[in-house]
Amino acid sequence: MSSREAIQRMKSMREAVHRGGGEKRIEQQHQKGKHTARERIGMLLDEHSLVEHQTYIAGRSTAFGLENKRLPGDGVVTGSGLVDGRQVFVSSQDFTVLGGSLGEKHAERIAEAQELALRTGSPFIQINDSGGARIQEGILSLHGYARIFRANTLASGVVPQISVILGPCAGGAVYSPGITDFIFMVDNVSNMYITGPDVIRAVTGEEISHEELGGAGAHASRSGVAHFRYGSEEECMAGVRRLLSYLPASNREHPPMVTAGEAGWDDPDRSVPEVLEIVPDEEKRGFDIRDLIAAVFDGESFLEVHADYARNVVVGFARLAGRTVGIFANQPSVVAAALDIDASDKGARFIRTCDAFNIPIITLVDVPGFLPGVTQEHGGIIRHGAKVLYAIAEATVPKVSLILRKAYGGAYIAMAAKGLGYDRCLAWPTAQIAVMGPEGAANVIFRREIADAEDPDAERQKKIDEFRESVMDPFVAAGYGYVDDVIDPVHTRAELVRSVEMLSRKREEHPWRKHGNIPL
Repeated sequence: MSSREAIQRMKSMREAVHRGGGEKRIEQQHQKGKHTARERIGMLLDEHSLVEHQTYIAGRSTAFGLENKRLPGDGVVTGSGLVDGRQVFVSSQDFTVLGGSLGEKHAERIAEAQELALRTGSPFIQINDSGGARIQEGILSLHGYARIFRANTLASGVVPQISVILGPCAGGAVYSPGITDFIFMVDNVSNMYITGPDVIRAVTGEEISHEELGGAGAHASRSGVAHFRYGSEEECMAGVRRLLSYLPASNREHPPMVTAGEAGWDDPDRSVPEVLEIVPDEEKRGFDIRDLIAAVFDGESFLEVHADYARNVVVGFARLAGRTVGIFANQPSVVAAALDIDASDKGARFIRTCDAFNIPIITLVDVPGFLPGVTQEHGGIIRHGAKVLYAIAEATVPKVSLILRKAYGGAYIAMAAKGLGYDRCLAWPTAQIAVMGPEGAANVIFRREIADAEDPDAERQKKIDEFRESVMDPFVAAGYGYVDDVIDPVHTRAELVRSVEMLSRKREEHPWRKHGNIPL
């Protein structure tokens, strides 16, 4: 074969790879409102930056009708590329080839990309659109999933791992995304479930649609499986790119910073008088903590995570004088911001993600305690609440708390206690720190005095005021050294900037251990 013929053969092979399952199947994909595997990579990566890896790999199985379906690439596209000039590794399942089903070589190609991401210290993004395990390949397919799951596990906490669900993801396939750091889903496109509607109907008789069972809405708001939800694939990929801008390439690096003169820069000394209007003086009156976040942190920098799930807490990334920080905040507009089972899981997971990737944690505290009730107790609030305590105590990144109003009981410990490992605790003059609220405390401590008084109501109010002043006042805690400073709310931004900068060189080591045993 001459050089010219060899080159022409190479071009023909490359064209075959790019055609995937053929024009008819590509058109079917578009008719469903979905993009192809390569189109999705094009939306994610910087233009012309994809370096494809193992381009011509093909399955070796020929049983059960596969003999004429051994297409180059084996139904997945993998390689490396750039996002805003930073290297990532990517895999994108091709539904036009055997429904994106995962066979032996398909799995090897994904695992190879995962392992290269780990070896080079680069984020890994997987785009899932697959009918599941390739049944014809039996144990080879199952072994492939196992290899991917193990690679996910070994990379956990080492490099960021992001899953983008853009089609079906069913059965065992859901567990790879479940191990990764973040899951993105799109309305009317994404589906994740262990068993589909047909199986549920056969077993229970219950009728449920794919979207109701495992769509973006169900997983973003009810199960908590999805971290981000979008209305289109284009918006979703833009969201992935934005998330990556807050994260380091690996746990050996710090997140990117926005410096003076760059787009998004915000004055670190900017006063925030608007917070006095955002947070009501009445301690039981709710407000939206996201308004305070928008006022205090760099302009339009807040990226909320799990926005529709466990809404009594708010978590997400923002920038503070250009530096990426993680925010863990109570949301007084939802169940008075009490911590429950789901909020505990949400907070603990986010805290551990920040700690893994060298992102300082800032808590904004206005919490009456853990949510009481039989449902919570029987659901394991003790076990779930312990996750938050464990996550904060374990974290070695800078940890700064700001108490706005209420900080009661075990929830105070989780959100602000220096004894748990917070490096710096700030408080507004309106802060109240105690085992419980003043009304309940007065009724317990001064029960006899109130009952014996000529005017019990007046005596109760007197004792409540006395308890506030002698126990709950932030200067009492500051006097013991458990609040480092009581600050003017107008200067909240500047004080948080200084606190994070003060702790930026923090180094902390724990006793050697194989791993801890978090209460799962």
